[in-house]
Amino acid sequence: MNFRHVRMLLLLFTMILWNVLINAWILERTRQINCFSYETALYSFREHRVSGELLARMQEEAEEKGMSEKELLAVYFAEDGSVTDPGQLAVEALYAKRYQPQAYARICGYLSAVWDDLERFPVGTVASDGNAGVSFADSWMQSRNFGGERGHEGCDIMASVNERGIYPIYSVSDGVVENVGWLRLGGYRIGIRSPSGAYFYYAHLAEYAKEFEVGETVLAGTHLGYMGDTGYSDIPGTTGNFPVHLHFGIYINDENGQELSVNPYPMVLYLWEQQGKYTFGETKRQ
Repeated sequence: MNFRHVRMLLLLFTMILWNVLINAWILERTRQINCFSYETALYSFREHRVSGELLARMQEEAEEKGMSEKELLAVYFAEDGSVTDPGQLAVEALYAKRYQPQAYARICGYLSAVWDDLERFPVGTVASDGNAGVSFADSWMQSRNFGGERGHEGCDIMASVNERGIYPIYSVSDGVVENVGWLRLGGYRIGIRSPSGAYFYYAHLAEYAKEFEVGETVLAGTHLGYMGDTGYSDIPGTTGNFPVHLHFGIYINDENGQELSVNPYPMVLYLWEQQGKYTFGETKRQ
């Protein structure tokens, strides 16, 4: 083999090696850019479709790795629920934190807003009937048509005893009263902004426990009023357009200040399962 052939082989080898390195760099850079989709994460976060069993596994993995389960949950939502191995989620969380820090931190912040301040189930014991219970299901974005076609932006906690004014309603968190009074859809409602930034919305109240003022501070467990059936009218005090229930909603403000609804069912279920410290009579859920 003469020198010319050797030189050609070296050149060919160099070109192949360079091509391999370039392709590897492109693949790695693509992975870095695509390691966390904010748009997908936000959409999935709002839907909040995640099982309690998977959340428990995420929590175990996060504790082992010195992380928060919210860090894994953010990646789970960015993958639209397609990755369910907590170990893999932990690895991808480190990638997202390094290469998409702003988008990743934003979703983690939204998760903290809707979860961190939860302390108690919003419906209390009926003093006159210890057997009066409630039921609730995931009705997120189910069709509603009063006032035009729309999706249901809440979780309806239904009364087993269809009587307004007997089920006490309590604040699920500390916070500040941001809105109070009559709404066409929500009837008598109260909205409370929690310390972490979530807006908790309690609608269709029969009456308030007291005269609340905008800007007033409340604590988790503050008596807000009583479950009712007010709303679906421009006339304050209208009742009877639907069964007695509490419409419970959760909202956040995104980076542009736009208010976005979040499926509250997982949070309601969590509070239900944690309510052993509260007396509630014989309650049930669907």
